[in-house]
Amino acid sequence: MTKQSEFLDRMLSLGLARVSEAAALASAKLIGHGDEKAADQAAVDAMRTQLNMLDINGVIVIGEGERDEAPMLFIGEEVGTGNGPGVDIALDPLEGTTLTAKDMPNALTVIAMGPRGSMLHAPDVYMDKLAIGPGYPTDVVTLDMSPAERIAALAKAKGCEMTDITVCVLERPRHEDMIDELRTTGAAIRLITDGDVAGVMHCAEPEITGIDIYMGSGGAPEGVLAAAALKCMGGQMYGRLLFRNDDERGRAAKAGITDLDRIYSRDELVTKDVIFAATGVTDGSIVHGIKREPGYLTTETILMRSKTGSVRRMSYRTKTK
Repeated sequence: MTKQSEFLDRMLSLGLARVSEAAALASAKLIGHGDEKAADQAAVDAMRTQLNMLDINGVIVIGEGERDEAPMLFIGEEVGTGNGPGVDIALDPLEGTTLTAKDMPNALTVIAMGPRGSMLHAPDVYMDKLAIGPGYPTDVVTLDMSPAERIAALAKAKGCEMTDITVCVLERPRHEDMIDELRTTGAAIRLITDGDVAGVMHCAEPEITGIDIYMGSGGAPEGVLAAAALKCMGGQMYGRLLFRNDDERGRAAKAGITDLDRIYSRDELVTKDVIFAATGVTDGSIVHGIKREPGYLTTETILMRSKTGSVRRMSYRTKTK
């Protein structure tokens, strides 16, 4: 393998941070302005422009949707200069479009990159997700357990009472029964309105975020992005695709998935070493949001490599145009 075709994650990581930063800065002027679509489009445009400057032969495997749904950064789109390694790219140019439009916490720009064939080509369906942070035995919690059983098992492994566990759940009507069951354990529940990539990432730093476990269903593409983050940060994650109709099962077949009941571990969702970058748009538990001062904008980015377990926090100050 030549240097040109080798996935040099260390050399590519700073370029990935620039991609994430550019998307966040482009959406800055739309924070709190109530226009989700405009904020998302600004982030998409900026992210694509920056990606096309990188010396990679990239393919979007998790993106804005199928080609007929998204004019840019669609699944299967090729990005980069073409002069460089073949890479898979998973991205969400603005994770939390509603959060951005309403100026609510935890809106991020998110992107992960790995060697070609390193990420599950997840169809745009729901995924049942379960995640915990590092330091626990493998399979201490599983998707086959009930929500209450997961809390009991995690509390035992952590050496604490169930009332000392905090679980993060996406606030949706479909989770009402699960929330009711969780309440019976005495565990605290932190409900989030959007942004379940950030929700899963919170588990990896419980001493900072206060969250021990994430559970519930959300988008499968976001599940792959979250798995890439946990592969870098440490922690366990499990996902199982959920299908509501034949159209969704057809999407899975198109993506090459034949076992519709399979439970994927973190390292089956993301099979090889990856790099991951996320830049704060609004303030959150993981990274600060964009700060404004006369003539300048400042971003904070978390940049991670799974090969080394390195986690960088980078502040970037730039002049406003």
